[in-house]
Amino acid sequence: MIHHIPNVLTKEQVIEFRRLMEDANWVGGKVTAGTLSASVKQNQQLSEQDPLTHALSEIVIKAIWQNPLFQAAALPHKIIPPLFNRYDESESFGFHVDNSIRLIRGTSEQIRTDLSCTLFLSEPEEYQGGELVIEDTYGYHEVKLSAGDAVLYPSTSLHEVSSIQHGSRFASFFWVQSLVRDDSKRHLLFTLDESIRELRKTHGDAYSEVMKLTNIYHNLIRMWSEL
Repeated sequence: MIHHIPNVLTKEQVIEFRRLMEDANWVGGKVTAGTLSASVKQNQQLSEQDPLTHALSEIVIKAIWQNPLFQAAALPHKIIPPLFNRYDESESFGFHVDNSIRLIRGTSEQIRTDLSCTLFLSEPEEYQGGELVIEDTYGYHEVKLSAGDAVLYPSTSLHEVSSIQHGSRFASFFWVQSLVRDDSKRHLLFTLDESIRELRKTHGDAYSEVMKLTNIYHNLIRMWSEL
């Protein structure tokens, strides 16, 4: 399932990120690509060792962990520290699938990539092209969100960033290992959680059906989680 996560960063935070990133030291984006995806990747990234990467990454991590929609959709266990990229005119990243296992920066710890997340740092009108195109069983979905918004989608999906025709596209990207590996199970839990929240709004927390469904929700997480 593809989720739009609005307002992960405030507009003020985005402006500050962009101010710092405009004068940053960018390197070729192939440094984090696998052998196959490197052949279709043409963009720029902040180095993983750059102090700016670490500083901005901490802000994104704090914001995303505190986002209730992200928590409900991802059921996160571990998050790979965010990276940052830019696409200038004629740059793109052709269709590829993300690596299934990745190292957490600066450690020997590996995590399974269940979910991929892109946090947009450019407004849609700042660039032409540059859509994130995600393939699933229902076809191709073009994603181009407001700065500060994020899209969360299964890492099993083929996806691309289409060629930039004009302007520059800045973004942060990272991967999540979920407590629940299977996307269809996460979708069921998310839908159940949404229903519980709507019932709470309408009937209050003491409503007996809220308690019953909450019990089912947590028991399903116990059954399906991999802790």
